[in-house]
Amino acid sequence: MRGEFIDPGAFRHELVLETATLTGDGAGGHQKTWAEAATFLARVEPVSAQSRFGADQTLESVTHRVTLRMRGGVEAGMRLRRGGRVYDIVTVHDPDESGRYLVCRVREALP
Repeated sequence: MRGEFIDPGAFRHELVLETATLTGDGAGGHQKTWAEAATFLARVEPVSAQSRFGADQTLESVTHRVTLRMRGGVEAGMRLRRGGRVYDIVTVHDPDESGRYLVCRVREALP
């Protein structure tokens, strides 16, 4: 991506950035709730899909690369939502250290 120009039309997917909050359930455990932190346009590209068998179950993994304009507050552990699809953010980085874009490697949370 070094020196790459991204066509502004490539940022056509509206995504919602969500942050997690843990609240006690009164029985020693916790419950995770998600709250909307921001909405923005991004480029979403499928990277791979895998199906593995392990521990007597099939493990599905779909990954994408999400490119967005630089913004603060995006971290691994958050998630992105696009309609009914949810993407868990695995990594976040500035691909060419220019301060123009962020690239998130995400894993689609399958139902």
